Amino acid sequence: MLADDQAMIRGGLRLILEDQEDITVVGEAADGAEAVDLARRLRPDVCLVDIRMPKLDGIEVTRALAGPGVPDPLRVAIVTTFDLDEYVYGALNAGAVGFVLKDAGPTLLVEAVRAASAGDALISPSITLRLLRSLGPARRATVPRPTQPLSGREMEVTRAIARGRTNQEIAAELFISLSTVKSHLATIQNKLQVRNRVEIAAWAWESRLMDNAQRPS
Repeated sequence: MLADDQAMIRGGLRLILEDQEDITVVGEAADGAEAVDLARRLRPDVCLVDIRMPKLDGIEVTRALAGPGVPDPLRVAIVTTFDLDEYVYGALNAGAVGFVLKDAGPTLLVEAVRAASAGDALISPSITLRLLRSLGPARRATVPRPTQPLSGREMEVTRAIARGRTNQEIAAELFISLSTVKSHLATIQNKLQVRNRVEIAAWAWESRLMDNAQRPS
């Protein structure tokens, strides 16, 4: 489902997505209130939501559809032109599983939809890298310790996530199956007491795990 107050943008997104054999746009909403109503009625696999919309903004829509306390949350990905940290943090805290910039290109948009549908998350690499680079020495001093030590393989997966690798890329690099990557991801999140792969990446950089590793390009 698409939610954007500009008909031209919705039309462009629809053309990009429906050019894929495995993606169908089942509904469109022109404002936040309509997006919430439509999503609850249609129960789409993925909701693509703009940040700035009338009536309810994208973060409010995300919280209503996927936020804490929602009994059967939907998968919401933000697609916006506004590359602001407050929007990124707000969306992720509200339950979004993706944050993609409209100028990131059609390939990343399609990947974000597929990732969300599969229960994974995708955030524009430029945003992820900027958030990681904002981590300073003062924050590193307060990095929480894992509830249990990470295994060697879990450390490899964590480093790969911190480099911005997708689950498919991690599977190929480490010669393991996609289901094994997902299993490691769930275990890492549990041990670190974090909610998503961005927080895993942040932990890796804050804890100096990446000091001797290749920085993401």
